Amino acid sequence: MAELPHTGNEGAVGEFFILGLTSNGKQFRPSDWAERLCGVMSCFRPEGSGGRHAHLQFSPYVHPTVIDGVKAVVVNNALKKAEPLAYHFVVNFAKDNDLQVVDACFVELPGVPKV
Repeated sequence: MAELPHTGNEGAVGEFFILGLTSNGKQFRPSDWAERLCGVMSCFRPEGSGGRHAHLQFSPYVHPTVIDGVKAVVVNNALKKAEPLAYHFVVNFAKDNDLQVVDACFVELPGVPKV
């Protein structure tokens, strides 16, 4: 099965982004691709989460966002442990469509006190 193109770290924690840009910088179509992908993945969630209307919500593992005006999907690496086939589906979707994949990075803002 495929690994992320940028890492082979099996025990990775955190998140990564699938950007709506191909490797040569072209915008990926259709324009609602992120919502469609996240809709397909909406049933994959931690046990006991979501409640009565869980089927109407995006999964906490895979959800759409916008980064610098570009549609993107945030993928939590916890999905790999919870549902390995779903994780590989998302990774292969990015690879098959030549989409850019970027590790999420949390940077402290200057002047913000440490917690």
